[in-house]
Amino acid sequence: MSANAPSLNQWQQQGKRISLLGQDIFYCTAGDEKKPALLLIHGFPTASWDWRYQWQALSENYFVITMDMLGFGFSAKPQNGDYRIAFQADLQQALLQHLNIQQYSILAHDYGDTVAQELLARDLDQHGTSNGSKKSSISACILLNGGLFPETHKPVLVQKLLISPLGPLFARLYSYKKLQKTFAHICAKPLSDEELQGFWTLISQQQGLRVFHKLIRYMSERRQFRERWVGALQNTSLPLALINGSADPISGAHMVARYRELVGGENIVQLPGIGHYPQLEDSQTVLAAVQSFLAGVMSSG
Repeated sequence: MSANAPSLNQWQQQGKRISLLGQDIFYCTAGDEKKPALLLIHGFPTASWDWRYQWQALSENYFVITMDMLGFGFSAKPQNGDYRIAFQADLQQALLQHLNIQQYSILAHDYGDTVAQELLARDLDQHGTSNGSKKSSISACILLNGGLFPETHKPVLVQKLLISPLGPLFARLYSYKKLQKTFAHICAKPLSDEELQGFWTLISQQQGLRVFHKLIRYMSERRQFRERWVGALQNTSLPLALINGSADPISGAHMVARYRELVGGENIVQLPGIGHYPQLEDSQTVLAAVQSFLAGVMSSG
C-alpha cells in the first residue's frame, strides 16, 4: 500500500460519526472548507476507504467529503434499514447540509454512480435543463465503473445469488474466500491481501452479512428507475466525465460503448488492462484524470 494511503485503522481514526436522518453514519472530510467541495461516493460492497489513494492529493485543492453509506463499512447496518438508493441520496444531502455545503462536485464509483444519478435527477427536478433563476447545487460529476445502464450491467455470481430468493441464506454463508474469488475476477490488477482483508472487515463487522442481501436491491431499482436515472445523464447540462477500467467484466468497455450511444463521447477516459476498481488498480492515472477534468471545469466556470 502506498505510503500516502491510510490503513483501514488510520482511516477509521480520522473519521467522525454523526446521526443523520436517525442513522449513525461514519464520514470523513479533509482540506480547506473554503475551497470547492468534492463529494466522493463509494461502491458495493466496500466503503469510503476506497478513495484512500486519491484522498490526500485531492484535499490539497478541494474540501473532500465522503461517507460510508447505510449498511456499509463503519456506518450503521440496521436489520430493518431503508436501503433504497433514494435514502442513500437523502443521507448524502443531509451530510452536505450539516457541513453547510451549497455547491459541490461528485466523484462516484459503482453503486455510488447510481446514487450520483439520483442526485443529478434531483438537480434536474429542481432546476430543469435550462438556466433557471436558482443556480444548480452540483458543479460537475465524474463517474467510474458502474451499472449506469441496466441493459449493459453484467452482475457476477455473488450478486446474482444475493438478489435471488436464496439471498438471505447466501449472505450468511458469504466468506473471505468468496470475496477473494470475486475480486480476483473483477479486478484486472490483483489487490493486496491487506486491501482484501480490509474489505472483509468493512463488510462483516457489525453483523453486516445480515443485511448484505438487502444492499443488492439496487440492481432491481436500476431497472425500475431506468428512465429517471439514465435521463439524468442525458438531460443534465452539467459537465460529466467517465473514467472506466476497460477490462471490467461487470461494466467495462461494453458499458462505455452504450454510454457513447446514449450520453455522448466527451470526457471519457478508458484504461486498458484495468478492471472494476480503477481507483485502486491504477490510482495515479485516475487521480490525474479527476484533477485534469475538475481543473478544466473550475477554470471555465
